[in-house]
Amino acid sequence: MIKFASFSSGSNGNCYLLSNENTAFLIDAGIGERTLKKRLAEIGLTLDNLAFILVTHDHIDHIKHLGSLASRNKISVLATPAVHESLRYHPCTAGMLKGLICEIFPGEIHNRQGVEITPFNVPHDATETVGYHINFFGERFTIITDVGSVTDDIVKYSRMATHLVIEANYDKQMLSDGEYPSYLKKRISGGNGHLSNDETAKALERICHPGLKNIFMCHLSEKNNDPGLAYKTVYDYLSRSGIEIGKHLNLDCLPRRSTFSIEI
Repeated sequence: MIKFASFSSGSNGNCYLLSNENTAFLIDAGIGERTLKKRLAEIGLTLDNLAFILVTHDHIDHIKHLGSLASRNKISVLATPAVHESLRYHPCTAGMLKGLICEIFPGEIHNRQGVEITPFNVPHDATETVGYHINFFGERFTIITDVGSVTDDIVKYSRMATHLVIEANYDKQMLSDGEYPSYLKKRISGGNGHLSNDETAKALERICHPGLKNIFMCHLSEKNNDPGLAYKTVYDYLSRSGIEIGKHLNLDCLPRRSTFSIEI
C-alpha cells in the first residue's frame, strides 16, 4: 500500500512524504522534528522509517529543519550539486550534513532503494529549484512545489504522472488588492516567483491526461488565496475543457498546517 502525505504546505513550512511497507522518504523538511514526529504518528510511521530526504531548493520554508533532522537521525539528503553547495553555508544546515550528502542531477534518473527519482529544473528565485518525477513502485508522482512559470519540462514530467502535486499560490485579485508592498507583489507574480490559480488551471488544461488520478494543489498563500477559490478556479477551467473532476480524477488543496494523507 502506497501513502502520500502532506504534513505542511506553504510559506510556514513545507514537508511531504511518500511511503509503502518498506520505504519512506520526505520531500523537503520545513517543519520541526517534534511536529514531524506527531504527524508521522498520525499515519503510523516514525522517524526510523525515513530513508532519505529530497530537497527542492534552499528557501527557508523548505529547509528550516533539514540540518537538525538529518544530522540527529542520520538521514541521507538528496539534492543537486548547486543546492548542496548552498547548504554548506546556509545557517540551517552549515556543518550538519557531513557524510549525509548525495548529489543528484537534473534530467538524470537516480535509483534509491528501488525508487526512481528524476529531478528537473523549474523557474523560481532560489539558488536552484527542481521539481521531482518519482516512479514509486509503479505509481508515478510529479511534485512541483514552487514555480514562477510553466515550462515544457514541467508539462513533460507532469504528463508522465499518475499523481501530481503542483503549486497554486495566489489569486490575482487578492494579491493585487492585498497589503503586500509592490516589490513583493512583483516578486510573487514574476516569472521566477509563484503560480496564480489561473496559471495553474491553464497549465492543467495542457497536463491532464487519461492516466492522471490525483491533482494536489500545494503552497497556497495564507493572505492571497483561499482553498475554496483555488479549487473553484481550477475546477471551472477544467470543466470548460471537458475534464470531469470527481469521476476518474480527484482534485484537492493541501492544507497549510495539518496532515493530509491518501492511500493509493
